[in-house]
Amino acid sequence: MAARSTSHTSRTSGTGARTASAGAPASAAGSRAGIIGDTALALLFERGMRGLTHRAVDAAAGLPQGSTSNLARTRQALLETAVRRLAEREAAVLAPEELPAPGDGREALLDGLARALHRYLTRHRELLVARYELALEAVRRPELRAFYDNAGARFREPLNAMMAAAGSADPERHALSLVAWCEGLMFSCAAGSYHRALPGEEELRTGFDELLRGMLGPGPSCQG
Repeated sequence: MAARSTSHTSRTSGTGARTASAGAPASAAGSRAGIIGDTALALLFERGMRGLTHRAVDAAAGLPQGSTSNLARTRQALLETAVRRLAEREAAVLAPEELPAPGDGREALLDGLARALHRYLTRHRELLVARYELALEAVRRPELRAFYDNAGARFREPLNAMMAAAGSADPERHALSLVAWCEGLMFSCAAGSYHRALPGEEELRTGFDELLRGMLGPGPSCQG
């Protein structure tokens, strides 16, 4: 499963926030909305939620004052811009459409899952930290909660289909278990006590194998 990310030249100001990051999809990164979204995510990573303001985005992105307000007039609109951009970039990193076809078997699925997660953990820590900032803010803002959930729904159906193809008798429940395992591991490695001990791709593959065996039983290639 090849990475779909594209590197972009970073532009910085005195704030240190970047207008575009490695891994940002090319189709959006060069647009005004893409630049503002990428800069918002970089500010969330570097300064947290309090550091994300319209004025800070303009300064960090090297845009004329008022540019961010013209695109996202309210605080809610700015947060939605960040969430939308996060979903676009996560889709490019995780690339669920690049997972093996159902007929390719459990081994190919394990390889694809391990590669995608390893790519996220080792190359996109900024996205992970920004993601947690937005997720926590959504807990306190019902209007952002709905938008955040809708943006993440694009990943739910492919996961359910993947678990059904893998032989799950309860794809939605097993997809939730898979997501919960990945979420816990990502948080531990991005912001928790394992941030200095990132697992290798083979370790992740073993973890996925153990998880799927527990939920689905041994795959056909494991039966003897």
